[in-house]
Amino acid sequence: MLTRVKSAVANFMGGIMAGSSGSEHGGGGGCGGSDLPLRFPYGRPEFLGLSQDEVECSADHIARPILILKETRRLPWATGYAEVINAGKSTHNEDQASCEVLTVKKKAGAVTSTPNRNSAKRRSSLPNGEGLQLKENSESEGVSCHYWSLFDGHAGSGAAVVASRLLQHHVTEQLQDIVEILKNSAVLPPTCLGEEPDHTPANSRTLTRAASLRGGVGAPGSPSTPPTRFFTEKKIPHECLVIGALESAFKEMDLQIERERSSYNISGGCTALIVVCLLGKLYVANAGDSRAIIIRNGEIIPMSSEFTPETERQRLQYLAFMQPHLLGNEFTHLEFPRRVQRKELGKKMLYRDFNMTGWAYKTIEEDDLKFPLIYGEGKKARVMATIGVTRGLGDHDLKVHDSNIYIKPFLSSAPEVHTGGSGPGDACPWRPEGQRMADIQ
Repeated sequence: MLTRVKSAVANFMGGIMAGSSGSEHGGGGGCGGSDLPLRFPYGRPEFLGLSQDEVECSADHIARPILILKETRRLPWATGYAEVINAGKSTHNEDQASCEVLTVKKKAGAVTSTPNRNSAKRRSSLPNGEGLQLKENSESEGVSCHYWSLFDGHAGSGAAVVASRLLQHHVTEQLQDIVEILKNSAVLPPTCLGEEPDHTPANSRTLTRAASLRGGVGAPGSPSTPPTRFFTEKKIPHECLVIGALESAFKEMDLQIERERSSYNISGGCTALIVVCLLGKLYVANAGDSRAIIIRNGEIIPMSSEFTPETERQRLQYLAFMQPHLLGNEFTHLEFPRRVQRKELGKKMLYRDFNMTGWAYKTIEEDDLKFPLIYGEGKKARVMATIGVTRGLGDHDLKVHDSNIYIKPFLSSAPEVHTGGSGPGDACPWRPEGQRMADIQ
């Protein structure tokens, strides 16, 4: 087992691409490998407008050219972009990005409260930057929003390429279901679509239990009582609908990759970091260890958190505790300060479990000799000695080296969403030119 783990770490840290470099253009990484066609051809972000020769030159590990926007091209909000290949890693750059203006509108003739999935229209701002207005389009009854995305690929470029082409479609589709509700910011979202909107102010006082027992107006059993329903009801703000839409879009994107990997070669996996500016609010959704920051008046404001084996230790340990079969009888979910040795059986050693942030002592047993689920510190921390990031898209075929143990059950596609803004209808407050929105680590 130790030899297997050492080999896996060596492969992942240093030379994944020695065996998967061909996957950039059609080999490896998916069900059936090179026998399956690519979902999309490999390339650099569309907004760079590179020719195939320029794409090949960008992969020069000696010259390492820095790719930036051409002078004839323009992105929304004067967005800047630069990339350079990570020398000594993959043959080609596995990372991807996209930047677009999306237009979301309901289906023509549809009832306002009825969700629709067939009328989303996507309008690219590239390369000439047309259609950058964030206002509602009264003719089409649609809403425009800005969309930026970064994908840090690993073990192949397939997942990152697919996500860079399709995630915005899923975002648009999810927002399409709620666009009419979002446009009516004066009224809280209905609990059930088709109900009369609730015009009760969000800060109105609810009926007290004492008033209810006295039979006060509006209390259950009083003459003015409306049809039976739950006595208390949560008030859901509009931004929570957008957050839910982004979370659902990530889930649907990951499920699509899982479905299509049997028909296409979609190699590897990727982190996903997107920024959406919609109706005056900024939404940052992150699944992975990429970072988003806002620089405002010289102040650096973090807008995302890193998801690594260390930051998600308790979630991973709890999953392994509840479903021990996922460990393949080769790993232990417990964490120790170092590898446990056989000579330490029966002795007491520091450890921690999923329910602990501190440490305690336990008597070492035979099962504790197994390799730990999470091993290493900092940037070297790995899940099952294989992968150093715990959220993202893809990786459905990723296994522990030389075994049949799948790692995907421990990897989540759920993003963490942070918001910012002055409120619906207001202009996004972070529009200064030269704004740096995010960087991939």
